[in-house]
Amino acid sequence: MENQKALITIYDKLYEFFGPQGWWPGRTRLEIIVGAILTQNTAWSNVEKAIVNLKLERVLSTPSAIKKMSVNRLATLIRPSGYYNVKAKRLRHFTDFLFSKYGGSLNELSMSDTGVLRRELLNVNGIGPETCDSILLYAFKRPIFVVDAYTKRLFSRHKFFDERLNYHDAQKFFMSRLPNDEKLFNEYHALIVRVGKTFCKRRPNCRTCPLYAPKK
Repeated sequence: MENQKALITIYDKLYEFFGPQGWWPGRTRLEIIVGAILTQNTAWSNVEKAIVNLKLERVLSTPSAIKKMSVNRLATLIRPSGYYNVKAKRLRHFTDFLFSKYGGSLNELSMSDTGVLRRELLNVNGIGPETCDSILLYAFKRPIFVVDAYTKRLFSRHKFFDERLNYHDAQKFFMSRLPNDEKLFNEYHALIVRVGKTFCKRRPNCRTCPLYAPKK
């Protein structure tokens, strides 16, 4: 109960300080999925450049546009996102899965049970837990709490758990203590990323952080 109240208090403080974050920054379900794959190991500002390139080529119009494009051409377009050859293959792996299992229809995919959908996405080469859960939460509106490096850094520094805690157990920590609410999980993760980028860096700036509580 104590941890539950503390988690809500942190959310309230971050929301009051930063306001709503409006995540995920993508207009369509496909754009969100592509962005989730491209943002692996890079800053979102780099992903935005890659997204612009894809839009100019109309590659984000339908999944078939990605599937039809050569991996080499795709890699060239997403070059700003880094690891572009690897990520181009991951995008192709996703579309291959989508067409083989759901006829290329994101609407059909969206009707799958959350547990089934999560297992299937995790079986796609190049989609790990964080990317998978970002897709589930932001593209498919499923109540899944996304854990990333910012989450572990922030909550380990506030003594909730060890930063080395594995993804599954860290996720369980939040989902067992917070209301099962997709909108809450969406906003909470976005706020964690915001405070992580602004204050809770590798070298933290604690004294100006909205979560700062001086020792008595």
